[in-house]
Amino acid sequence: MEIKDNELLRQFEVNTEEGLIAIEYSLQERKIFLTKFCSNGNEDLDFHNEFIKNVLDIAESKKLKVVPTHAKIISFFRKNRRYQEMLPPGIKI
Repeated sequence: MEIKDNELLRQFEVNTEEGLIAIEYSLQERKIFLTKFCSNGNEDLDFHNEFIKNVLDIAESKKLKVVPTHAKIISFFRKNRRYQEMLPPGIKI
């Protein structure tokens, strides 16, 4: 999966046969706020989870703390405890 970091639109993107899937973000200091998940009609939940994992790996490689604000991403954090350490202090999901 090739993820593009579109800094102009502030979103991570991946192209599929069904269209573009994107996660919009906002950077503040050493935190990345994941604000919106745009699936554009693609309902493949396994692909969505893999995309979120790859975006979190990118954030981890940049040593960013992650603040999920979209319901789908919050749900992902609840199901995958491994990523809880990426949350900033004081945020519990």
